[in-house]
Amino acid sequence: MLLRASIIAILLIGAAAAEAAEISASSHVSQVTVYPSGAEVTRLGAIKLEGGDHAIVFADLPARAIASSIRVEAKATGKLEIGSVDSRRLFVPRADSSIAASERQRLEDAIEKLRDERAGLEGTSKAAEAQKTLITNLAQLPLRPPAGHAAAAEPDWAQLFALIGQRSGEAQKTILDTHIKIRELDRQIKDLEGKLASAAPTQVERTELKLFVAADSALDAEISIRYQVANASWTPYYEARLATGTKTEAPKLSLMRRASIQQQSGESWDNVAVALSTARPGAGTAAAELTPITIDYEPDGARPASAPVGGVLRSLEREAAVRNGFGDADRLDQTVAANAVKAEEARSTVETQAFQAIYAIGGRVTIPPTNEPKRVAIDEASLDPALMLRTVPKREQKAYLYAKIVIARGTPMLPGQVALFRDGIFVGNGRLPLLAPGEEHELAFGADDSVRVRHAIVDEKRSEAGIISTTKSDARNFRVTLKNLHERSIQIAVIDQVPVSQNADIKVELIGKVAPSRRDIDDRRGVLAWEMKLEPDEERLLDFGYRVTWPAAKRLIYGN
Repeated sequence: MLLRASIIAILLIGAAAAEAAEISASSHVSQVTVYPSGAEVTRLGAIKLEGGDHAIVFADLPARAIASSIRVEAKATGKLEIGSVDSRRLFVPRADSSIAASERQRLEDAIEKLRDERAGLEGTSKAAEAQKTLITNLAQLPLRPPAGHAAAAEPDWAQLFALIGQRSGEAQKTILDTHIKIRELDRQIKDLEGKLASAAPTQVERTELKLFVAADSALDAEISIRYQVANASWTPYYEARLATGTKTEAPKLSLMRRASIQQQSGESWDNVAVALSTARPGAGTAAAELTPITIDYEPDGARPASAPVGGVLRSLEREAAVRNGFGDADRLDQTVAANAVKAEEARSTVETQAFQAIYAIGGRVTIPPTNEPKRVAIDEASLDPALMLRTVPKREQKAYLYAKIVIARGTPMLPGQVALFRDGIFVGNGRLPLLAPGEEHELAFGADDSVRVRHAIVDEKRSEAGIISTTKSDARNFRVTLKNLHERSIQIAVIDQVPVSQNADIKVELIGKVAPSRRDIDDRRGVLAWEMKLEPDEERLLDFGYRVTWPAAKRLIYGN
């Protein structure tokens, strides 16, 4: 029995000690790594601890912190052991300024004064009511029989009635006046109570973190808390500045990479170190599973109402939807305005890892939780582009300038809008797709007025041949005229097309003096390209055409 009592006493003492060792601490946001969707936040908190067991409470984490992502680390001047880590959501009062606190005190004092005044008026009203009751009783005296048989002196009733009437009127007036004053005081008290309610500290939802630690001795500790939030993102956008060069100077292209950061995490990131990562946490961890696709004959009779129509086609459509359903890429398609930058800007440092790139933004950055974009510079690359022209004279008799670039080794280019400048002049906006290091891409920089393009139909011929089995034919010939007005030679590609047969009986034959350099460009059937080099002031003619033959009994339909 004595042993049991001792154990209970020890447990009670331990519980009391644990309760006394609970310490409230604060932290601040020190570093943020932003992903294309989401962010990881690092908070730091400094605390002094005595030897023994402690429960350190941090109540300043945002409500939107993902509980399963919380990680805690510590550095201390002595031996410190971290036990369990508990988290919960709770409502805490918002911190008020001293001005707001003094205003609430003033309102509370005013309400208390009015309530005291109202209590005094209620006392006055009750006294007047009692006086009125007494006067009413006095007015009943003439109607009452005299007490006993002794003769009493007759009172002066006229004087008594005058006094009763006077006092009754005064009491009634006092009651009426106090009721009016009480009603006015009630209005004032209600108004002040409304102002006091609006001045009361509001409640905000936060995440509370309770960290159980054991210290061997008194020490100083720095607690690092890391967690992820979902309501944050960064979007890349670019500036491509092309200097076309001269007859003696080679063209140059400067590609500036920027980022637009925004967040609604419920906490402000003030003067923090920001890094941008190309990783996508939470975007899926495993490849999709495929189910078998079967093909069989349709059963005889009517199709059951519940039978799926086009099962194979619908499965293929679902497969395509899964392949193309990248929500993060959609978020990266947000349009961001790009502005020319004249001042020197801080550049980021790049850490390239096996499966991601991390850009550490130079300096400290403040990003409020208002979802307003914060624009920062990442890096700038100087490239040696290959210039070329491309024209589609069938649609537009203009030649457009393109710069072919090779993405530098190291980090990929995420999809984003690119602002295009040619010789210092803004010519429009384009888009960069997802580009891997070493991959080639062409950027368009608008029409080139120093190259003249003409397109004409030379002739159209329709004929019919054969006696028993007749065929019809349709032949068309075109001419494209190109002239280079530059002082240097240029590479140009002429893009055109011929019809594509959808039936074995329909034959399409390409005619002309010059065969195309490439066919079925970018897997587009019937699209052709003639690539050539034009010297300064050179004019070139390009004649080509096609002939279509088909059975005379059939009618052709040209479609897109």
